[in-house]
Amino acid sequence: MLELKSRTRSITVEAEEGFTLLDAAIKHNLDWAFSCTRGTCARCRCLIEEGAEFLEEVTDEEWDRLEPQELEEGYRLGCQAVIKSGSGSIKAVNRPYF
Repeated sequence: MLELKSRTRSITVEAEEGFTLLDAAIKHNLDWAFSCTRGTCARCRCLIEEGAEFLEEVTDEEWDRLEPQELEEGYRLGCQAVIKSGSGSIKAVNRPYF
């Protein structure tokens, strides 16, 4: 199960292996902030509240764009956070810088 929260609403959908969190938000018409989809703008930054273990490892783009403290706190880039298993529960909140 995948729960995504934007500034205006939240959705709960089936987690699809191989999709990024941003892919899922776009597919389900959630108003998730983003500009580039490549990991450079960081508008899709999100806080993983639950289920980080069901996401692929942090990417080079995330290491380049996010501060170490943000990564430790559970922040990821929605366009880089790939779902590796649909068998768990993932909760993420879109938290852009601006």
